[in-house]
Amino acid sequence: MKTRFSTLKCGAGWLLAAACMLAVPARGAAQQPQPDFIHDVAPILSRFGCNGSACHGKAEGQNGFKLSVFGNDPRSDFEALVLQDRGRRVMPASPENSLLLTKSASLVPHAGGPRLRVGSREYGILRDWVAQGALYEDKERPVWTSLRMEPAGAVLGFARRQPLKVYARSSDGREQDVTWLAIFHSNNPALAEVDEQGAVTTGSLVGQAAVMARFEGQIAIHQVTVPRPGAPNAFEEPPGVTDIDLLVHKNLRRMNLRPSEQVDDAGFLRRVAIDLIGRIPTLQEARAFLEDTAPDKRARAVDRLLARPEYADLWALKWSDVLRVDRRTLGHANAFAYYQWIHQSVEANTPLDVFARDLLEAEGPLTQNSAGYFFKVTKKPGEMAATASQALLGIRITCAECHQHPYDRWTQSDYHGMRAFFEQVRFKKTGAEEALIADGTPKVTHPRTKEVLYAHPLGTPMPEADPSGDRREALSHWLTSPDNPWFARNMANRIWSHFLGRGLVEPVDDVRASNPPSNPELLTLLARILTDAKFDQKTLIRAIVASQTYQRSATPNPTNGEDELNFSRALFRRLPAEVLLDAICDVTGVPEKFPGVPLGQRAVQLWDSEQQSYFLKLFGRPMRTTACVCERSASAGISQALHFMNSNNLQAKLAHAEGNLPRWQALPGGSNALVESAYLACFSRLPSEQERNAALAYLAARPGHAKEAAEDLAWSLLNTLEFVFNH
Repeated sequence: MKTRFSTLKCGAGWLLAAACMLAVPARGAAQQPQPDFIHDVAPILSRFGCNGSACHGKAEGQNGFKLSVFGNDPRSDFEALVLQDRGRRVMPASPENSLLLTKSASLVPHAGGPRLRVGSREYGILRDWVAQGALYEDKERPVWTSLRMEPAGAVLGFARRQPLKVYARSSDGREQDVTWLAIFHSNNPALAEVDEQGAVTTGSLVGQAAVMARFEGQIAIHQVTVPRPGAPNAFEEPPGVTDIDLLVHKNLRRMNLRPSEQVDDAGFLRRVAIDLIGRIPTLQEARAFLEDTAPDKRARAVDRLLARPEYADLWALKWSDVLRVDRRTLGHANAFAYYQWIHQSVEANTPLDVFARDLLEAEGPLTQNSAGYFFKVTKKPGEMAATASQALLGIRITCAECHQHPYDRWTQSDYHGMRAFFEQVRFKKTGAEEALIADGTPKVTHPRTKEVLYAHPLGTPMPEADPSGDRREALSHWLTSPDNPWFARNMANRIWSHFLGRGLVEPVDDVRASNPPSNPELLTLLARILTDAKFDQKTLIRAIVASQTYQRSATPNPTNGEDELNFSRALFRRLPAEVLLDAICDVTGVPEKFPGVPLGQRAVQLWDSEQQSYFLKLFGRPMRTTACVCERSASAGISQALHFMNSNNLQAKLAHAEGNLPRWQALPGGSNALVESAYLACFSRLPSEQERNAALAYLAARPGHAKEAAEDLAWSLLNTLEFVFNH
């Protein structure tokens, strides 16, 4: 039955106050459905951003009027419009004087400016809704079940415009054009921007972008492809291409790009050493590699690096960031034990699925199973669910705790269904020991509807009961299954991003329908390599670094100078904070002394993100307060450049009596040996003839200041982009 609010004359005026309101049945059968809040008004409020976090959807509302963010609580929004502010927001006796209309059209002052035009379609719906009694919901009207866009995809040139149409299908099989009510979003506005009307405008970047349309909880995706303009740049497949290369090249041809040439031996060695063990090669390692003439020397170098202990140091650091080894939360001893579990797992080359299961199913005394500290650092069941989803699946669900994800399908039911897996987790003291246990049958309810929600993984239907026993075991089995749609792809994408400088899904921990992979076939291949190898990370690493895609030069050709999305060339990547500091120590031969840490421990080996170090803080070491990769900064700034140019610590290392510079100066060959050693240590290559001559001339011009001249030479090399960046 339809219900509407009728108005009664009460006191000073026509009010829609709770004491002056009756719910009466609608009379007669209208040909057109009567406008209601759920189907007609709420979509308009969302379409024009009224319930956005920058407007009335923020925590405190705006100018006394508060809506639920993104319309997640329609009943409270309805009451805020109809019942609050003495009924002035909705006035059926004089609809045009309702604040809902006068504010929206800026007929009275409105901080948000005009959102509706008098006489527009949206204005008319709101006016009719008010005039006909401000109905909350006509439950006989069909619901929207799916959304599609036309066209579904387009290939556009630079600075081109493509209007989109959005169609919603209802439960009775009808389709309706809802473009005027849809909300649009582009995952790459620099490549393809979309306006409020759904018109896509391309920029001058080559690549792909996904444009999302959202309406009433449904989403649709339009894929726009922008190739490089001009005549096609055909290129032949070079010898030695891998399956990875074939899929990258397929995409490059579609984008009209030609790949750069292969990097030389020096560039490859430095790059792969940084990526695999977080260290630059020593000058002896560089010289030996350059002199090696064996055709398989690159593959053998990879095998040597994978076997070195520094491999575990680097990858333990990466996982410590993601899994939040946080001393402030856990305490010194507990955080160190947590780190040791991660390090030992990497060192043993534990398969990634086993690693994930060990983490999710941790139980018992924490002194015997330190993976359990994951549940102490995340603390609450909802935080456990969100962190595990982001770290292991690459999916962000945190915002769905309070409202539907604005750019994906995840709802509050999805979030709290995942949370239910962790509701049993608690810690129990047994003497001096603390143990993690999972017991009981706690219930989880929807925070708004109070419906009981049973534990169920993302994207699966809710069962009729919670899993028996430890619910985390059911989650772990689902998550690490080779058939899981996200786990293997997330792990493959994270590994690819580490070696290529950006993920196929970017950011790597923001997997959603509106942020699809730039090369879906390639991501599928990488995930298959990983699952076929039973989740052995080193197998996938070998496949990636053996590809010509990984071994490309950073030097652009005439077609790919602006390309940073399609892997047509190597990207310049600033060295991570810890790797950069260790590289300085390796070149100078003087280790860094960290407070409370034995001399000689490298920055990459520091498990404590709170370890005092101005350098590491300046160069973007993360705080580990979340699982987001965004916490680690890889940006370069003026403060970093000034530090390199003026650091007393760097100067002290260069001038150290027991450092590398005095040893290089004492080598047979004099200045020439010094110059070669400095270039090999910094760049893993010999100097060019021009560089050699310039360096020798500088040293020769300062005969009485040989020590200072050598320091100046090394200082100048350390201040180059070639040193500070991986390339």
